Amino acid sequence: MNKEMRKEIAWMTWHANEGHIPSAYSILEILDYMYKEILNYRLDNPKWEYRDYFILSKGHGCNALYTVLKKYGFITQKDLEDKGKIDAILATHPDRTKIPGVEASTGSLGTGIGMAIGIALGLKIRKQTNRVYCMIGDGEANEGTIWESSLVAVKYNLNNLCVIADFNGSSDLILPVPNPEDKWRAFGWNVLSIDGHNMKEITNAFRLFNSYRIYTEKPTIIIAHTKKGKGVKFMEENFGFWHAKVPTEEELQQIYKGIDEYVW
Repeated sequence: MNKEMRKEIAWMTWHANEGHIPSAYSILEILDYMYKEILNYRLDNPKWEYRDYFILSKGHGCNALYTVLKKYGFITQKDLEDKGKIDAILATHPDRTKIPGVEASTGSLGTGIGMAIGIALGLKIRKQTNRVYCMIGDGEANEGTIWESSLVAVKYNLNNLCVIADFNGSSDLILPVPNPEDKWRAFGWNVLSIDGHNMKEITNAFRLFNSYRIYTEKPTIIIAHTKKGKGVKFMEENFGFWHAKVPTEEELQQIYKGIDEYVW
């Protein structure tokens, strides 16, 4: 359930007076699993030539990434406490020039996938076997170069690329993206659909991606159906209100209580 990590995300948002709690909660299980089980990296050398690459294109969900990076040793508790201060390495969006383990500075929606495609293509040209992962949001799919980039990935047979779409309902508020599986399949991708909070389904999806890399030349997308604000009932029910809201101290305690009482 990652209860303590959820509390840390809420605390970080309150303490730094900035952040997006619901967008971080919807991706937390996937990020935690990726850094624990999927990504090849070296803490002593974050720029290791044979590392796997991960780009958080939906950069506003970075508080989830920050707490995961702390858990696995890239950054420290003090870095979380300093978030938002002048000269701190952590800010509202991730900065690749400051944060160990961050591959791209993101925040402008729809751009991270293009960076991931460029890296994946470069690796294929150099005949390296590194894998490239990129997480986008469903609302983000209506912005930037998402669909143009998806065609480029197919054209160049980027089977070393796996995109994870956090389908948390953000797009439903303005411009819904119905049947995303059908849409991505029509663009020529391998498509997997999972419950983005179910560890068994998350595990199976990444295993299938590695199988597809051997047998197909297509890029893969994992459509992760998630809940924005997952883990706090009142936040799930009104995620639009909480999207970029910084909790008061009283609300922070209510979030903690909601996490402790949540039934999964």
